[in-house]
Amino acid sequence: MVLKSERIAAIVGVAESDLGLVPGKNVLQLQAQAAKAALDDAGFTKDDVDALFTAGNWAWAPNLMLGEYLGIKPKFTDGTNIGGSSFESHVGHALAGIRAGLFDVALITYGSTQRSNPARGAAVPFAPLTEQYERSFGLPMTVGAYALAAMRHMHQYGTTSEQLAEIAVATRKWAMKNEKAMMREPIEIEDVLKSRMIAEPLHLLDCCLVTDGGGAVVVASARAAARAKKRPVWILGHGETHTHNSIANMPDLTMTGARESGRCAFEMAGVTHDEIDVAEIYDSFTITVLLTLEALGFCKPGEGGAFVSGQRTAPGGAFPMNTNGGGLSYTHPGMYGIFLLIEAARQLRGESGERQVPDAKLALVNGTGGVLSSTSTVILGRD
Repeated sequence: MVLKSERIAAIVGVAESDLGLVPGKNVLQLQAQAAKAALDDAGFTKDDVDALFTAGNWAWAPNLMLGEYLGIKPKFTDGTNIGGSSFESHVGHALAGIRAGLFDVALITYGSTQRSNPARGAAVPFAPLTEQYERSFGLPMTVGAYALAAMRHMHQYGTTSEQLAEIAVATRKWAMKNEKAMMREPIEIEDVLKSRMIAEPLHLLDCCLVTDGGGAVVVASARAAARAKKRPVWILGHGETHTHNSIANMPDLTMTGARESGRCAFEMAGVTHDEIDVAEIYDSFTITVLLTLEALGFCKPGEGGAFVSGQRTAPGGAFPMNTNGGGLSYTHPGMYGIFLLIEAARQLRGESGERQVPDAKLALVNGTGGVLSSTSTVILGRD
């Protein structure tokens, strides 16, 4: 593991904005609400922030608009936008910037009104040139792309809809313990299988929510973290990659770039899979989780279905995963990756209440963006 003397940067503050259906706030207001709460969580103010990170398709230059709105004039800025994994990449980039001595305190934010705004996504379409053989021929995006991957995995390895449903049911059990979760009614495997088909083989309950919401994460150098009011959550390892944009160009429908990003993160952190206490895995769809677990090496290719069976990832299971209820049941405002980091930090600080994983010391966070296009993996640890 990364030695204490070598720890460079830590997450010192996290927070969400209002979540669910929030018609009274715009994207900037949601980000500002989350940012203020995350800075309060850290014991910092906006005047401490000297680096600003954000992502999203809500403006021509989101960093410029956000900085102006928050009254922050950063000396470092990063608008990396690779979909839902952007924020895990932001954490890795913040670590690199702090290591290089470029800044001390980074604020990472995201916000979306995709549920309350009926025109969501209309202003910034997906790249039509690289997807000219997909949407125009009827492939529903993004669910159709993930359905293709699920169908291929089923064909190649014999994975079943029941096994995918295990993920949705386990995640809902965590959501039932989270008062902020949008969906808290219990479900069973049969409920998932009986929910309407969206894109075969993915049913409604295999698919993430559509919500409004924002989140924020404060990353600080070891020097700045020493004056934070809460226990620092150290950034021990990071890796990232992207392999394609359109699903037709995915090199292998059954293997994501998490194989590479995970390998880099584990090597940097100097820990093993068996040492991970809690995993926060992007769950845009149930198949996303299954493919990611295989790519990260928690099980072999084709063994994901067996790995998640028997409610292994549910509360009380051997592999605690998506402990806030995930994108399937907690919230999913378009790009979910920042909420994975928020929950991982809270778990390592022992702040998750009824859903707390006992004595959690190491957490793995993996974001996925696009149509299984980008992945970014972060390993976090506490003293």
